[in-house]
Amino acid sequence: MTILRLDDEGYTAHREGLAALLRATVAAGGAVGFLHPLSQGEALAFWDAHARGLAADTLALFVALEDGAVAGTVSLDRGLPPNQPHRGDVCKMMVDPARRRRGIAARLLDALEAEARRRALSLLVLDTRTGDAAQDLYARAGFVAVGEIPGYALDPDGAALHGTTVMYRRL
Repeated sequence: MTILRLDDEGYTAHREGLAALLRATVAAGGAVGFLHPLSQGEALAFWDAHARGLAADTLALFVALEDGAVAGTVSLDRGLPPNQPHRGDVCKMMVDPARRRRGIAARLLDALEAEARRRALSLLVLDTRTGDAAQDLYARAGFVAVGEIPGYALDPDGAALHGTTVMYRRL
């Protein structure tokens, strides 16, 4: 497995794989902001909008590649207000449902943290569906839960609302 930080050219090369990962994550019940079914066009449109931060250098987009396929991703978003130059948002952490529980997410977080330190950031912030395995992953990585917002978003099947837990980590 290889972890890459994508630039514009790398994004273009892995765009379809990122869209496939997003669709697989949503289909498996991942709470990443979308409802199932998610079309290829919607997935590509999301990634195209998200990747605009690459050119502005407000986004660091990482992918885990395994056998040439996108196995996971995470982003460090620094497109924040001027009074927050010290922090970054961890967003869109996804691992291919068929490749979970193999350390991919932990390696992606390590790459994100190294980038945050390189940029002299001192605080990382994220939110995750309350009670998900991802919440435990973040806690093992040193993130601290601040609290829960109940009824935050619909589950990907649209059947029920779930809470989100806000977490942070000082670097």
